Amino acid sequence: MLRFNKSKTTKVTFTVLSVCMAAVLATACGSNKDAASTATPAASASPAASAAATATPAPAVDKVVKDSMGHDVKVPANPKAVIASYLEDPLLALGVKPIVQWSVKGTTVQDYLQTQLAGIPTIGYELPVESVLKASPDFMIVGSESAVEKGLYDQYSKVVPTFVLGSDVTADFRKTLLKMGELLNKTDAANAALKKYDQQVTDTKAKLASTVGDKKVAILWLTNKAFYVVNGKVASGAVVYGDLGLKMPNILSVLPDAPANWAAISLEKLAQLDADYIFLVNSDKGQAGNLEDPLWKNIPAVKSGKVFEMDTKSSWLYNGVIAGERVMDDIVKVIK
Repeated sequence: MLRFNKSKTTKVTFTVLSVCMAAVLATACGSNKDAASTATPAASASPAASAAATATPAPAVDKVVKDSMGHDVKVPANPKAVIASYLEDPLLALGVKPIVQWSVKGTTVQDYLQTQLAGIPTIGYELPVESVLKASPDFMIVGSESAVEKGLYDQYSKVVPTFVLGSDVTADFRKTLLKMGELLNKTDAANAALKKYDQQVTDTKAKLASTVGDKKVAILWLTNKAFYVVNGKVASGAVVYGDLGLKMPNILSVLPDAPANWAAISLEKLAQLDADYIFLVNSDKGQAGNLEDPLWKNIPAVKSGKVFEMDTKSSWLYNGVIAGERVMDDIVKVIK
């Protein structure tokens, strides 16, 4: 008959339990260690990543910026009612709608922008102080210094913070867009618009390479029976000669330095035009006038049927990324 020593039995049982407990703890610790060793960097960094993901940019604040005339202008952080007469193209490219739009006598407007500006009331191009006051803007951007001469700036600035870009800036649509983006806290939008524009330039160059090549291109505007040629640095001239790099006819080669955006040129001078292509903005439609003159008809591009009339409602007379994109669209459509 077997007999158990109670004391010994208790000791054995305790020993077994201790061993089992140690084994369980060891297994658990091992599992935790393995889990830690196999954790991915992303998982271990998740708290920081979450904090970064939820971080919000600092809110915009009012700022004081010096304009081209030396005025210290307090620019509101998030202006809601902006006037930028004749600068609607860059304003729209930044995703901002003005409260009024440029016009001459309330009827002549920038037609190519009317889809985006539908329903926006007009304001006279000379920006009458009473009209500005009536519009109740909280910020106004003016293009050139000449627009605020004879005490006008002081009158405007009493009504609304007024920033003058200056002619050095407005002469270049890229500088204009970037400066306006800076003022309106839309720098990212400005850069994105220019990136999109530059991509279209690249694509358009590729499309024209085999057809246009080194052929010469002229841009003319016919209005009130007088011809004008773009100076090469603004509007469609900046796009065609600057961005696309198309060649300018010899007799127009001095025009990039012409003081006027559109310089008058006589029909006698045009008779010497050696352009292979002519883009003509004809504001005299319905009036044959100079287009029936033998001097005009003997120009090589005219004789070969390479004159492309652009609608007066098109963007060829205007500056801006939107205008430039439309010009490139027009060129690709007609030159095949």
